[in-house]
Amino acid sequence: MRIKWVECAALSVMAALSVMTGGGSWFLALALGVTLLKCLLIPTYHSTDFEVHRNWLAITHSLPISQWYYEATSEWTLDYPPFFAWFEYALSHVAKYFDQEMLNVHNLNYSSSRTLLFQRFSVIFTDALFVYAVHECCKCVDGKKACKELTEKPKFILSVLLLWNFGLLIVDHIHFQYNGFLFGLMLLSIARLFQKRHMEGAFLFAVLLHFKHIYLYVAPAYGIYLLRSYCFTANKPDGSIRWNSFSFVRLISLGLTVFLVSALSLGPFLALNQLPQVFSRLFPFKRGLCHAYWAPNFWAVYNALDKVLSVIGLQLKLLDPKKIPKASMTSGLVQQFQHTVLPSVTPLVTLICTLIAILPSIFCLWFKPQGPRGFLRCLILCALSSFMFGWHVHEKAILLAILPMSLLSVGKAGDASIFLILSTTGHYSLFPLLFTAPELPIKILLMLLFTIYSISSLKTLFRKEKPLFNWMETFYLLGLGPLEVFCEFVFPFTSWKLKYPFIPLLLTSVYCAVGITYAWFKLYVSVFTDPPVGKTKKQ
Repeated sequence: MRIKWVECAALSVMAALSVMTGGGSWFLALALGVTLLKCLLIPTYHSTDFEVHRNWLAITHSLPISQWYYEATSEWTLDYPPFFAWFEYALSHVAKYFDQEMLNVHNLNYSSSRTLLFQRFSVIFTDALFVYAVHECCKCVDGKKACKELTEKPKFILSVLLLWNFGLLIVDHIHFQYNGFLFGLMLLSIARLFQKRHMEGAFLFAVLLHFKHIYLYVAPAYGIYLLRSYCFTANKPDGSIRWNSFSFVRLISLGLTVFLVSALSLGPFLALNQLPQVFSRLFPFKRGLCHAYWAPNFWAVYNALDKVLSVIGLQLKLLDPKKIPKASMTSGLVQQFQHTVLPSVTPLVTLICTLIAILPSIFCLWFKPQGPRGFLRCLILCALSSFMFGWHVHEKAILLAILPMSLLSVGKAGDASIFLILSTTGHYSLFPLLFTAPELPIKILLMLLFTIYSISSLKTLFRKEKPLFNWMETFYLLGLGPLEVFCEFVFPFTSWKLKYPFIPLLLTSVYCAVGITYAWFKLYVSVFTDPPVGKTKKQ
């Protein structure tokens, strides 16, 4: 049944493509086409995040604000910042016209057809902000690469890469979350900085932080860039800062903006003397080093090495089976991970590693300014560094780097190459989120369509330059095919399935971690090697 929906989705894609070649309405056609696809995905599998957000609707609708961050009837307690809680509160007043029962805190795991439709359509509706943000980002694209064909224009390619992003489609519209409008806020703030509307960009990012605190990952890039390019109004001829150009008025205006947004968000809970409780929900360090599905980062490789050493130690009888934590050897799907051979990792260690990884990009943004594109590179490096070394990182956080990288991909061939490696491996790492059989052809088909389009369109855009991949990169990306075949079609029929059920997750996380680490390193190389721009111009 669901496979028929996939066929319908493919037809909708073809219909959208036929419409958008008709003239100036191509962007609207792209947006409507992907909206139709989202509607066709409504009957698909949804994760426990569906119940998470239903519970938050119930909490904010039926309880006073003083109980929002204390309510614990469900295990899915409210752990997003206050603006998102108010967002759920606003949605709940529409939800009551669909099904009042979904707003009962004690109706755990409640699901009805009307509840499903409301929650699915609420995600689709709020994506309107994301569509607008993509439209604004397209205005920031360098138009030097003029092409006769519409489909070869950078703006068109960027629109497809963002609006039809595979990761966002499956995470929001199958798995279920509200990332679309949040990324819309981030992309819109980036667009405003490109347009030199710094105060608007700062305001939008401050608002975003109080919707979802994961965006703290990229806060250093915003802070340094705004200080360097907005508070200092001029440079010396060699590109260094003209210290006497510092504007206290601009610094105060930025600080006041952040303060007012924070006061609006946290003020009510400060008045209730509940800030410690709110922060304990936002930063739950007791959850463990890795998320249930291992994000493909440095700690996934670390965990994998620990498992391999544990197996070898058992085989050689160097380890006592009774002293090995059962969870560490039976499944990768655990939140608390106890290392057997290697030293266990603390939140402080991950913080230090993250700061060390971020510092070079911050250094370059300050001492080697490259304009808004330099800021965007720094933002992506902050996101990737936090993803690779952070504590309890969600695999979905890779989208925080992939989506902004889309903007760079249509500007330079080198950035296009990095984007393709990052997006292909990052998107594939999301496959374990959709583990049900009916969704298998859906995720494979959607990823193939997006990946083939991304590679072919960017190759066409930069056809006069050197190839986007070398032989090693090509070999690595092609290796994702055999990996998928083994994990989905071979491993389930082996005897290893009962003894080592974590192997598919381990292989996926480690293999993708290699590609993401490579993209991170390659982007850092480009930051260090690219010359500063606009040395003699005001920022």
